[in-house]
Amino acid sequence: MKSRLFAITLLTAAVFVLTSCEKASPPAQTRAPFSVVEASIPDMQKAMAEGRVTSEEIVKEYLIRIATYENVINASIAVNPLALEQARQLDEERKAGKLRGPLHGIPVALKDNIQDTDMPTTGGNVGLAGFVPDWDAPLARNLKDNGAIILAKTTLSEFAGYFGQGAPGTYSSISGFSFNPYDPRRDPRPGQNDGRGVLNTGGSSSGTGTTSNFWAASVGTETGGSIIGPSNLNMLAAIKPTIGRISRWGIIPITMDQDTAGPMGKSVTDVAIMLGALEGKQPDTHDPATTRCTPPPNNDYTTHLKADALKGARIGVPRLGYGVETTPPGEKRPRGGMPEDQRKAYDEAIAALKQAGADIVDPADLPSATIKDPMRNVLLAGECDREVTPTCMSVMNYGMHRDFNIWLAAQNGKAPWKNIDEFVAWNETNKNLGTLRYGQDALIDAVNTHLEKDKANYERDQKRALDMGGANGIDAVLNEHKLDAIIFMGSRGTSIGNRVGYPSVTVPFAMVKNSSGPPLPEGFNAKPMPMGITFTGTACTEPRLIELAYSFEQTTKRRQPPPNLP
Repeated sequence: MKSRLFAITLLTAAVFVLTSCEKASPPAQTRAPFSVVEASIPDMQKAMAEGRVTSEEIVKEYLIRIATYENVINASIAVNPLALEQARQLDEERKAGKLRGPLHGIPVALKDNIQDTDMPTTGGNVGLAGFVPDWDAPLARNLKDNGAIILAKTTLSEFAGYFGQGAPGTYSSISGFSFNPYDPRRDPRPGQNDGRGVLNTGGSSSGTGTTSNFWAASVGTETGGSIIGPSNLNMLAAIKPTIGRISRWGIIPITMDQDTAGPMGKSVTDVAIMLGALEGKQPDTHDPATTRCTPPPNNDYTTHLKADALKGARIGVPRLGYGVETTPPGEKRPRGGMPEDQRKAYDEAIAALKQAGADIVDPADLPSATIKDPMRNVLLAGECDREVTPTCMSVMNYGMHRDFNIWLAAQNGKAPWKNIDEFVAWNETNKNLGTLRYGQDALIDAVNTHLEKDKANYERDQKRALDMGGANGIDAVLNEHKLDAIIFMGSRGTSIGNRVGYPSVTVPFAMVKNSSGPPLPEGFNAKPMPMGITFTGTACTEPRLIELAYSFEQTTKRRQPPPNLP
């Protein structure tokens, strides 16, 4: 496939430069070797400040890891061919006493729906294989201004999962499947043996390369769970920010009503540093939501890394619909249960919170999960791109039609299509390239959503989302019990937080059974599946959530790197 060959070419070129570049710094014979494996951003900064390693050498180590393990997990769509050159420039700036910011010389990756002028931005679709934008997304520019090297573009579900309804997680026509490094084997089960991995990667923002130490941290995007989900299933910490905390301009959208970008990394410290770099110092005129939250002084969230923050904190535990089964109004079967091993891990996490001094309110059920009015019950509020029901939400369909056309128009005539209708038609015409392996039902639903005729339904559903997620959801339970935050096992709470654009921070915690899907064949022993604990709060409470998450992380210290990628 042409797009895949492009990625391989970039990777080969990078490794060639790694081994043969005449400008490479001579090896330092007297220094102890520095390893990037499980190194934090502060670890790297300290080593560079002390002269034990250079940014160029860090980039080389990461390139070697990509070249060694990429064929196992398929984490990258493209590698930046300028990365070594950029690292050398940053090393020279360091020698001259100039540091751009907390990410000076640190290699990071972007999900491949985020614009960067050094590599194509494809959204995972072969139609954008050669599309290199002529302007950076503001968040990419903020990273560079803070000294980061954007080393690679990560695999993703095609168009962040808003494409074909039956597509497995992290599949795209441009790169195929990405595999979870905690069990990268292919699924052998009939009906699922199409090449996908046996262990889910968790959502459209692949965390596979980040957890495998291909780069220091990455930036994902989330509309319905694609930062928190893959971070949980890849033993990563992550921050899904309040909508507007980070500019969304220059990101291939689903809907600006719910889209956000956010950092994914191996520790709360790393993602706190990343969040400060991603957030602009001033609101972005292209994204009015960036006026919603005020950045901390100097965009520094590390002042909130407080190991004792759980002492006296009040934390609620929603149960009904989020671990304990309940039957929504009009339904015949209960939903929202939790496997027993996950329940035990959850109870262990709650015990750890208590041991660290937190006051636990359990249960602290969400009113919108128990209300008898079906139109106000969040458990019934699925997306209309999945299943059209009386209670489904039209927000994503409407938003995709509206916002994708806006993104195309902002590309200064370089995009291959003028509107979403042309994009859908191109996929159909070029299905021999693999564009329709799992169909494009979601996109067709968006095309069939009329921006004028269906506006009233969209506005109604937006009001429902704010009620279910906020006034009758997270805000209601926080206010009733005077809570600092609520917690969820894994990514169970993403559907309610995303409705209203509220923040969450997730922390690695447990290894549980991979019990998804039908039984595996006899003798095929599924390896354990990572799962974390997620802290959720109201709008603009990232500083407090970071405090709680960091304190929990320091209390438990449960991250385990993938066992077979030394």
